Amino acid sequence: MEALPPTERTRLKRLPQRGSYDRETVYRIIDGALFCHVGFLHNQVPFVIPTLHVRIGEQLYVHGSAASRMLRTAAEGVALCVTVTHVDGLVLARSAFHHSINYRSAIILGVAQEVTDPDAKLRVLHALVEHVVPGRWQDARPPCPKELAATSVLALPITEASAKVRPGGPGDDAADYALPIWAGVIPLKIVTGAPVADERLMGGVEVPEYVANYLLPDTRRDSDGKAGGTNLR
Repeated sequence: MEALPPTERTRLKRLPQRGSYDRETVYRIIDGALFCHVGFLHNQVPFVIPTLHVRIGEQLYVHGSAASRMLRTAAEGVALCVTVTHVDGLVLARSAFHHSINYRSAIILGVAQEVTDPDAKLRVLHALVEHVVPGRWQDARPPCPKELAATSVLALPITEASAKVRPGGPGDDAADYALPIWAGVIPLKIVTGAPVADERLMGGVEVPEYVANYLLPDTRRDSDGKAGGTNLR
């Protein structure tokens, strides 16, 4: 898979050894997350909004109400900065200065285009639902024309992006390794709980298998045995 060419805006300057422009690395960080943060300027005021997303091929898609300030502003062609972050652990060093976190992050820059074709919007919404909860689309009622018209979908090309990853343990100063202070990593992960049925659920409706055995995107496995999200391309 061809690497993403680094630009002046995506080239890592701080700890560049942690950076990557490998598409597969960037894609796996995106696909393994349930949501992203979209940064933009509106009337010269910066905003950063969390939202669900899905990647299909080389496009990142976000959606929401057609009245959304974020989506209306982005559809006007303003520059966006989308970030995706996974926090994998707290890194406790012997010195306060060298404390850190283990993380995987990606940044995508660009200008989004509104998806206006109803069939294309429906395909994106299908992919989004399947990214969040695989198997749900076949059970849920699909959007009616009115609901589809009230929903805005934006596509951001993944052409200017980079990843940054910090794994491993603490990196203390040489002299500090002789200090009698515990150092190491506290792993962190998101876990799912038992499904809670809606209080108005009809009697006799069983919990679907994909709900009872739900896996977060970052813990799913594709045909190659690697973690990943949607396999749509």
